[in-house]
Amino acid sequence: MKHKRKPRILIIYTGGTIGMIENSETKALEPFDFTHLIDNVPKIKMLDYVIENIQFDPPLDSSDMNPDCWVQMARAIEDNYDNFDGFVVLHGTDTMAYTASALSFMLENLSKPVIITGSQLPIGEVRTDGEENLITALQIAAATDTKGEPMVQEIAILFENYLWRGNRSTKMSADNFNAFKSNNYPSLAKIGLGIHFNQEALMRRHDNKTLSVHYRMDTNVMFLELHPGITESIFEYLLSTPGIKGIVLRTFGTGNAPTYPWFIRAVKNAVDRGIVIVNVTQCVNGGVHPKRYVSGDRLAAAGTISGNDMTSEAAITKMMYLFGLGLSPEEVRERIEQSLCGELTLSSPAGQYSLRV
Repeated sequence: MKHKRKPRILIIYTGGTIGMIENSETKALEPFDFTHLIDNVPKIKMLDYVIENIQFDPPLDSSDMNPDCWVQMARAIEDNYDNFDGFVVLHGTDTMAYTASALSFMLENLSKPVIITGSQLPIGEVRTDGEENLITALQIAAATDTKGEPMVQEIAILFENYLWRGNRSTKMSADNFNAFKSNNYPSLAKIGLGIHFNQEALMRRHDNKTLSVHYRMDTNVMFLELHPGITESIFEYLLSTPGIKGIVLRTFGTGNAPTYPWFIRAVKNAVDRGIVIVNVTQCVNGGVHPKRYVSGDRLAAAGTISGNDMTSEAAITKMMYLFGLGLSPEEVRERIEQSLCGELTLSSPAGQYSLRV
């Protein structure tokens, strides 16, 4: 009788609340080592998986996350890609959506699960959500379909009752165990008594291309958030930030902004200088529809690019990725509106997931 091979899963422990412990003197949470984390989840042994781990030294508070850390994660996945069936990244919640989005662009042609999870309470606490999140993430990373292929073939965030596409996710709550949500794309799976996958929402690759990892992320980009009362001097000062190549402009509603002549003129001047400005909405649901109102139409006429229904996290990391490829502003502008790995909804499904550099 042929024995079924045990799933091989690599855990990449970056830090975050899931692996923190309370300082006995200050009572503040601080990172602890990976051994502490595993010792608090003895149920892992019941999965009967082959589990190995890599850990950041020292573990990071996710507020300190940066592109160098993303490179470290991507390299760990690339170096171990052929030896494991799936990967679980343990990460702090505050910047988890940024990491998930960045890795989705960096890991081109990914065809294995990279499940990112963490917790709102340390794993050693009595009421921790970390134990369930870790065990479920491992199960999803090991799950296969009827053909024996990985059920998940993309970057995903697992938190409490849902699995979300990584580059569609946003942290929605600082307190609730269901801390993440994807407002413009359905869940990849719902977790209850079982794990119920949404087959139609899962990404599937049919080209059999090998993993290609892009390590350079250009950080000469920034957010610029509009608010009523923003002044001409402040707005122009921000648009003139030295070395800036791209700006994610967080606008009102469906992509609207002030129609003052000075505002439109400042945007056009920045675009003419070669700055790529991507228009995304401040709203958590929906996206940019620049032709719906005059204010949005004028912004588009000034040269901004619609971010469609991308999250802010996806928009900013996508620009880092595209500029990191060495593309010109014109090439970046063209590719921003294309769906590279399911990060935005296209009006024509045939074009989705098909455009890569």
